[in-house]
Amino acid sequence: MSDFSEDLLRPRTEDDPEEMRVGSGSGMHFPWLQRLVESVATGGRKQKEFAQTTSACLSFIQEALLKHQWQRAAEYMHSYFQILEDSDSNKRQAAPEIIWKLGSEILYYHPKSSVETFSAFADRMKNIGVMNYLKISLQHALYLVHHGLLDDASRNLSQAETWRYGDKSASQEVLINLVQAYKGLLRYYTWSEKKVELSRLDQDDYAYSAASQSMLDHSWKTSTDFHSLIQVPGVWDPFVKSYVEMLEFYGDREGAREVLTNYAYDEKFPSNPNAHVYLYGFLKRGKAPREQLISVLKILYQIVPSHILMLEFHRLLRKSEREEHRKLGLEVLFGVLDFAGCTKNRTAWQYLAKCLRQTLTGNHLAWVLEQWTPRKSWWPGFHFSSFRARGDWTEDRALAHEKAFVAGTLLGRGCRYFRYISKQDHQALRKKMKRIKKLVKKYSIVNSGL
Repeated sequence: MSDFSEDLLRPRTEDDPEEMRVGSGSGMHFPWLQRLVESVATGGRKQKEFAQTTSACLSFIQEALLKHQWQRAAEYMHSYFQILEDSDSNKRQAAPEIIWKLGSEILYYHPKSSVETFSAFADRMKNIGVMNYLKISLQHALYLVHHGLLDDASRNLSQAETWRYGDKSASQEVLINLVQAYKGLLRYYTWSEKKVELSRLDQDDYAYSAASQSMLDHSWKTSTDFHSLIQVPGVWDPFVKSYVEMLEFYGDREGAREVLTNYAYDEKFPSNPNAHVYLYGFLKRGKAPREQLISVLKILYQIVPSHILMLEFHRLLRKSEREEHRKLGLEVLFGVLDFAGCTKNRTAWQYLAKCLRQTLTGNHLAWVLEQWTPRKSWWPGFHFSSFRARGDWTEDRALAHEKAFVAGTLLGRGCRYFRYISKQDHQALRKKMKRIKKLVKKYSIVNSGL
């Protein structure tokens, strides 16, 4: 056990020249805990004391991690390794995963850690508590990818791909699929690089044919990994995106459409806004009819009404000849501007100003009131305060003008926002403000004539 501890962690002896003492993160030392650790190693204490020791060590490790005291956490790990000898079978079985999570966190941030140290620890932990083998292999591979060691990560995943323990359980099957899929992602990265190289080659050149064949091989192996994974209910965004890109590149648009449609609409998959974003992007690239695009974005609107694509959704609805679509277009804009992150979106305010004019010109005051009534109690303070007006005028005068028209239309010329903006004397903008005043006078829903 001591060799394993030394391989994992190497405490700095220059900071603590005496025999290692066990203490708290605040620098307080507890001799009783050190004695317990020593007695556990020689078998000279009761199991109750053993449990007290490991429990105390775990608390100190957690405290050190929270305070980013990586060296102190490493020292406590020397004692905590004893949990692997606990007579309680439940604690002994849970110990490897706990040690892996704590140890990998320490080694990820420890100033004296290295890729070699982390890999040695991961390889040891894979064989202690075999049920964690696949999880550790995945995390180890991602660590290697983070450090740019893609070939090492791929080899690591290849070894995990062939691992089996007992009867193949459902959880093992999902993890094996994940291992294969991440291996596929690494192949996809190589495929993407080759695609870039291919675009630079002469199509009549021998190198072009060789590169094309290599890409086909990568495509076949990678698509197999992806295809098996995305049949399992879950959120597989990076794998679906990569798979669809490869299918499109090789001309299988029907296959790509099927993958994206299933991913977005199959009820066994969890609700996922990205699934509809990907499907919309695919249909848009294929110049699908407007009705198809609207149907996809309509679902996205129900899931994430503040999504950046909602402004594009509004444009599609505005171009439609169906009255229900134009009404929905107004609703979408109000929905976008309900969110704090969109309060300074000039395009959204510009669209709302234009949509209000068109809606009121078309004698659809009821549409506006339907959206405004539930908001008139909080939008004035949220969007149209004097504070907002001063900030908008200072930061973006074009935005301030669009908001001034909307504020005047919804609240009348007496509202604070409109009054503040209309009083600003700027020679170059006088004509624009004069026009806004006329429009507000004409369209304001506060006027009794509307």
